[in-house]
Amino acid sequence: MTRHSYATHIRWTGNTGEGTAHYRAYTRDWEVAVPGKPVIPMSNDPLLGGNPALMNPEDLLLSALSGCHMLWYLHLASDAGIVVTAYEDTPEGVGELEAGGAARFVKAVLRPQITVRRGADLSRAHAIHHEIHKVCFIARSVNFPVEIAPTIREG
Repeated sequence: MTRHSYATHIRWTGNTGEGTAHYRAYTRDWEVAVPGKPVIPMSNDPLLGGNPALMNPEDLLLSALSGCHMLWYLHLASDAGIVVTAYEDTPEGVGELEAGGAARFVKAVLRPQITVRRGADLSRAHAIHHEIHKVCFIARSVNFPVEIAPTIREG
């Protein structure tokens, strides 16, 4: 087994001058900075007082899940001799918010729309989706079900 690590830097940018003197004295804005990469302005989920114009942790988790699935799909399709010419996804995460304010994802649905070169084995192209969660780092790390509802067409 080989271990590896990831590092990031989080910086709160929501001090409006009063710090956290009271709940409405500050914004939920912050930044994600990874060395050598663009800074990502972030906020909290708008349901919890965040800025709806900024990405939030839930957006990033869902995007990471979808992106990991896509990258493994492309890899496994290439290994299978299936030429993918386009890939898009509109994933949806379903969360629940408890009365006390605690929240969690209860499921995610990935909806990849994939175009493959004419003559591809469409049965195999569909089957690849069922292999991905055995290897996708993000899918293997979440504790909620991830459903896949792909559309595959020749183009």
